Amino acid sequence: MSARIVFDLDGTLIDSAPDIHGIANALLEGEGLPPITLGEARNFIGNGASAFVARVRAARSIPESEHARLLKDFVGRYDYAVDLTVCYPGVIEALDALLERGHRLGVCTNKPVSPCRSVLSHLGLDIRFNTVWGGDSLPAHKPDPTPLIAAFEALGTGAQLFVGDSDVDAEAAERAEVPFLLFTEGYRRKPVDEMPHDVAFSAFSELPEIVDRILSHAE
Repeated sequence: MSARIVFDLDGTLIDSAPDIHGIANALLEGEGLPPITLGEARNFIGNGASAFVARVRAARSIPESEHARLLKDFVGRYDYAVDLTVCYPGVIEALDALLERGHRLGVCTNKPVSPCRSVLSHLGLDIRFNTVWGGDSLPAHKPDPTPLIAAFEALGTGAQLFVGDSDVDAEAAERAEVPFLLFTEGYRRKPVDEMPHDVAFSAFSELPEIVDRILSHAE
């Protein structure tokens, strides 16, 4: 049985926090303010660019009146923030194994779609996905299930699986009523047992077998 499998991006397929951390600190340097830590940057990721900038502002007591200006600066740098970003171990091999099994793959992320496509291309991942949905592809973004549902619809018909790393992803999957596979080594802010999921895994080498098992039970 072939399936439609949609992936979150940051914290799931790629560790982009070092690049996003660099953009944030470039903004703060321009404001004459101290940098945030890499750990803070990881904790701020997940709800899209605007929410990330809002969290950076809050961490350095920057007034809301500056939000639009800082967000524009942040997004303007985002397309080029790829040099420190890497795939998690085993991601490419897992994606290729899923493709060899006849599955169709997509991305649904809260990252704006332009930097999303830039980093996918930089890492050679773009050729593996049939559809890509960013945080600005539709008026709504995760945890609203609308973009996730749209990603599945773009992949045609068949079983559906969503792979992500965060409480945002878990909620989107729950609201879309699709099985959720939780990658535990990403940017999650909650314990695994506090996040609704069907299967949790810590290494992408496990993913093809997990997918096989889920689909065999669905037949």
